[in-house]
Amino acid sequence: MALSRSNRRLRIKRRIRKTVSGTAEQPRLSVYRSNKEIYAQLINDVEGVTIAAAGSTQKGVKAKGNKSEVAALVGKAIAEKAVKAGVSKVAFDRNGYLYHGRVKALADAAREAGLKF
Repeated sequence: MALSRSNRRLRIKRRIRKTVSGTAEQPRLSVYRSNKEIYAQLINDVEGVTIAAAGSTQKGVKAKGNKSEVAALVGKAIAEKAVKAGVSKVAFDRNGYLYHGRVKALADAAREAGLKF
């Protein structure tokens, strides 16, 4: 029997999370994508703490344009917050989503704004 789309994503997510973990020096950059919005957060898994978060619903990010352009703005915002928090290297967690479209736009914008992964 074929898996549903959400079950398939959760299976991939579990497989990724076995190896990708965040520390204080190199937190995990986790991406969540809904149908309308996109969110990113830097997570220290050792202490269970979110260091910084950005989303398409926060002030200054919501702009006119397509969803990929908004995702790029979120990537830039999370990178700026990371640099303020003293973080330059991250482990990218695509959360089971394909590295394509909005997820790729967010990652590319974060790289351009100074994050290394």
